[in-house]
Amino acid sequence: MNLSQALSALFVGLAGVHAASNNPPPLVSSPGDITVIPGWSLQSSIHAPNDMPRLSQPGVDVSTWHRVGPRGTVMAGLLQAGVFDDTELFYSDNLNQLASETIFRSPWLYREEFTLNPSDNQYFTLHTHGITSKAEIYVNGERIATSDEQQGSYGGHKYNLTDHVHDGTNCLLIRAYPTNYLRDFALGFVDWNPYPSDNGTGVWRNVEISQTGPASMSPFRVITDFTKPGQNQKVNVTLKTDLVNHSQNTVQVSVNGTIIPPTGSKAGPILRSVELKPGESRTVSVEVSVENASIWWPARWGAQPLYTVQANLLLHNKTMTISDKTQAQQFGIRQVSSYVNQHNDTAFVVNGQQFQVMGAGYGPDMFMRFDEGRVEKIFQYMLDMGLNTVRLEGKQEHPELYELADRMGMMVLAGWECCDKWEGWEYNNDAQGVKWGKSDYPIAQAAMLHEAEMMQAHPSMLGFLVGSDYWPNDRATEVYLDAMKAMDWKNPIIASASKRGYPKALGPSGMKMDGPYDWVPPNYWYGDQEGAAFGFGSELGAGVGTPEMGSLKKFMSDSDLDTMWKKPNSSLFHMSRYDSQFFDRSIYNEALFGRYGKATDLEDYVLKCQMADYEATRAQYEAYSAKQNASRPATGSIYWMLNSAWPNLHWQLFDYYLSPIGAYFGTKVGNRLEHVAYDYESENVWLINHSLDLQGDREVSIDLIDANGKTISGTKVKTTTVPNSSKELQKVTGIDKIQDIAFLRLVLRDTKAKRDISRNVYWLSPKNDVLNWDESTWYTTPVTDYADYKKLESLPSATVKATVQTVNAQTKDGWTYADVQLENKSKVPAVFLRLNAINSSNSAEVTPVFWSDNYVTLWPNEKLRLSVGFEGDIKQTVIEVSGRNVKKQSLKSPK
Repeated sequence: MNLSQALSALFVGLAGVHAASNNPPPLVSSPGDITVIPGWSLQSSIHAPNDMPRLSQPGVDVSTWHRVGPRGTVMAGLLQAGVFDDTELFYSDNLNQLASETIFRSPWLYREEFTLNPSDNQYFTLHTHGITSKAEIYVNGERIATSDEQQGSYGGHKYNLTDHVHDGTNCLLIRAYPTNYLRDFALGFVDWNPYPSDNGTGVWRNVEISQTGPASMSPFRVITDFTKPGQNQKVNVTLKTDLVNHSQNTVQVSVNGTIIPPTGSKAGPILRSVELKPGESRTVSVEVSVENASIWWPARWGAQPLYTVQANLLLHNKTMTISDKTQAQQFGIRQVSSYVNQHNDTAFVVNGQQFQVMGAGYGPDMFMRFDEGRVEKIFQYMLDMGLNTVRLEGKQEHPELYELADRMGMMVLAGWECCDKWEGWEYNNDAQGVKWGKSDYPIAQAAMLHEAEMMQAHPSMLGFLVGSDYWPNDRATEVYLDAMKAMDWKNPIIASASKRGYPKALGPSGMKMDGPYDWVPPNYWYGDQEGAAFGFGSELGAGVGTPEMGSLKKFMSDSDLDTMWKKPNSSLFHMSRYDSQFFDRSIYNEALFGRYGKATDLEDYVLKCQMADYEATRAQYEAYSAKQNASRPATGSIYWMLNSAWPNLHWQLFDYYLSPIGAYFGTKVGNRLEHVAYDYESENVWLINHSLDLQGDREVSIDLIDANGKTISGTKVKTTTVPNSSKELQKVTGIDKIQDIAFLRLVLRDTKAKRDISRNVYWLSPKNDVLNWDESTWYTTPVTDYADYKKLESLPSATVKATVQTVNAQTKDGWTYADVQLENKSKVPAVFLRLNAINSSNSAEVTPVFWSDNYVTLWPNEKLRLSVGFEGDIKQTVIEVSGRNVKKQSLKSPK
């Protein structure tokens, strides 16, 4: 179906008929059951009767409505129902065709019928976890919630259904009102990309129905007295739950459960009895002793042991009947804190160790489609790049994200977003969001209560930012803090991601938001101003992340591609929103052409972009790594951004199709656990150690050659490394002898283990980029003179022999691992070699794919072995090798 046909289908309401079973089982059937509404019939209110009480009665014919899954915005539902195809929507500027459709400016209806068999002393509750941006809710012809009550994307509420449900078929109807980002507490994209056609309207999170006996219990909140690791230590775990007596009788109940510990740890039982008066709510605490506690660590520092807690709420009657039960919950034992140091910079501590945040900002799918498998791949990429923290700016997603982070050791820095209703403060003149009024504070309170409860027990939580660009006013701060206190939040709470101001109740944020967001040269990060490597940069980057050719052609027309490189100052639909500073690549392209030379064709342009992007991300992470224990430490860096909400041209470390790019491998090199880096400003070499346990003798080889492979200088340095620290070694000699271009290779070797730990190659110009710091803006710092890499256009050709050497058979999970041996057979360097895995059956790039290194430069006669892992069969895979001065070749594995 093409886009015009899709629009026709949308307006007439075509969809497949939902075939329901004649005798479906009840949605919930016993105390303690809680079940997600399994799916919805979706329709625009324009094409449905306006009689909500009648429409919410069982038996109404909705066979022409669109059938969708349990959670999804309107656009997500229409995509799932086949009305639209995202490949077509994302191609060129097709998405613009939906921008003015009035059908998205009207409410949408989510309707589902289900079976219940209520009986005496059984109580039913409807749980919402967020409907964008507000909704009315009807059950069996009765309105149980108004749009004043059910408001906000994170508005989680519980509604008593007991008096509204019937024996047999029941009907739930939700009328979701269209979202306005400036007026509503929604989940928006600010200037990141074009807005989704529906502004994210709809039931984007699960809606659940639960059944309990007379008393119910909430999920546990978990508090530990752990501070830092010790041998065979004992940890006291406090479990808190909220009990509610729904009946008109006094009841005696017991919380009875267990903690299932990891192997080697022991935990006591959960047992607590209380009396609840009619209608009474009470918070109950149970303290459990954990012996030989297993400690949860961020991925690079240790393992992620998780404890599982589950309990029943028992009624004291003849049979000790179950009245409610918790679902299995996992938690970890660890300690996170933060402080503002003498430089007014925030620093984090995890399990007693200084934790330098090396992270990036997460972008959800444009249409809020949550794919747990995709998020897992994104986190795998993050860990492969050496990142340790993901920042969620108002993109809190679903519980599955935090469960993944717990299992994988990824720290999460969550918080509210900038620039719209969330920051509608009287002192914020930068945002257009409607200023907060009296009715907004309860909405914010509900959101904070819900999100804090969802996140509280997760060991992956690093902290929560209650503001982004601006801090909340005193009343909102009180609302937020009271909500977090009610949810026993023990992690850092930070006023905002900037140093513009703060509420007294929280104190200074200690985070800087001074840019850049657009291109800056590598030596920028070694400066002492703006976003350079000192303090905590909450969102900053050189605005890079250009996809490779295979991905570009999936979403850009030939005309779009021509515009990108032939008209370097033109607006581009696949950049940011049309009214954004970042709607074109003018700053980036001026630097690209000024440093690397004007593009001769599209392939040349993309190759130059990859080189520029590689050096940009590597420099940011290397500089922050190098300065981790400087006199003014670099305590953290959040690259803007990790990934994109749709096929995009910047602000990403890998593209929308999960293809690694130059920015990915620049990041991966810059974040190595042990590393050597070149300081573009001082011309010094830094020794970097991000580990907690790696130490001892090391040797660093420093080699500088010219474009013809002639040695300019060569040095070996003996040194020692210390965990969680960096130090300067010495200045690179021969930089002043560079004529046109040179290549610097740094190799770090563990002399005891006799193995190379890190290999790192730079291309250097006789002159550095010159920054005009005084003219810095919030998004970049101008460059008055560029480094000159134009010699790369006329490098002598190099010949590289490449072979797929070893292949491990497919593992049980379907993954294959192979080694690729590269050998430069020339007397000149082979520059910027890219290896790409291609599926030979369909010529598609293999993704996700994990290379030990990529975009590498080989010295004359040098051999280098790279490894690769991917899901698939190596015998059906072709490895392509290409480079700046090397002809493309295709490799097949040995039979």
